[in-house]
Amino acid sequence: MSEVLVVIDHVDGEVKKPTYELLTIARRLGEPSAVFFGAPDKADGVVEKAKAYGAEKVYVIDDAELKGYLVAPKAEAMAQLAQQSSLSAILFPSTFEGKEVAARLAIKIESGLITDAVDVQAGDGGAPVTTQSVFAGSYTVTATVTRGTPIITVKPNSAAPEETAGAGTVEAFTPTISDAARTTQIIASQPRAATGRPELTEADIVVSCVRGTGGNFDPIEKFADSLGAAVGASRAAVDSGWMPHSYQVGQTGKTVSPQLYVANGISGAIQHRAGMQTSKTIVAVNKDNEAPIFELVDFGVVGDLHSVLPAATEEITKRKG
Repeated sequence: MSEVLVVIDHVDGEVKKPTYELLTIARRLGEPSAVFFGAPDKADGVVEKAKAYGAEKVYVIDDAELKGYLVAPKAEAMAQLAQQSSLSAILFPSTFEGKEVAARLAIKIESGLITDAVDVQAGDGGAPVTTQSVFAGSYTVTATVTRGTPIITVKPNSAAPEETAGAGTVEAFTPTISDAARTTQIIASQPRAATGRPELTEADIVVSCVRGTGGNFDPIEKFADSLGAAVGASRAAVDSGWMPHSYQVGQTGKTVSPQLYVANGISGAIQHRAGMQTSKTIVAVNKDNEAPIFELVDFGVVGDLHSVLPAATEEITKRKG
């Protein structure tokens, strides 16, 4: 079986859920291998987690000489790793960094690139066939790479992670990084303040709000917390200054594909729909029974969110309790 490279998505050695989804997808396409950019003293824990989801090999790349720069050094490292192996695909998480590294890698190894896939399956002859939601969610398309090694970035929640034991053989890889890749340096960074809620793009449940709340997001946040959900926002709520841009779901914000998406007071304009309509189940709460959002949903509640959500939160808490 041909090797499939999966780039591990992690924060300081804490592996994130999309990695397990990618390893699950990789097993459909060939023999999964993982690539870890990070400190060697974090590698053991990462290797064990990758191994539990089927990684037969884990390439460990010490990022001490890479992390002070933007993405160019990682792209060079991936190109050198790809050129030493016979690969059937390279999978990245669809993060901002993942997509940029993937694009640079595609140029370096002269291969086709598909971004923001919501599904990847093995087609005829085992070649990856992807599904994407394109043109602001107006179309669903299938695509395949016709040149070189397929490079694919995959959105979170595109597969259910499935555990299976892999060999987890560790192989240290030391790339040669050019001076050109080091011409843009990071001089300062600041971690985002923790909210205690799941990351928006990775969450299984997302509860979104709109400007119509008048800036009072208490019912939204309490309802989200009762479900263990992430909180999202429409562009109007962000433009009003009530929510940071990092919460925005939509064409100019983040794209999410959770198992459950609850839209509260959101009309359903195409700008917002583009960021959430690949969600598995969609519920809307809106006072206007003719709101466009109801054309999209699986379940709709016609009512005031300030009345509906507290009642729903109370009932969920009672059933959990």
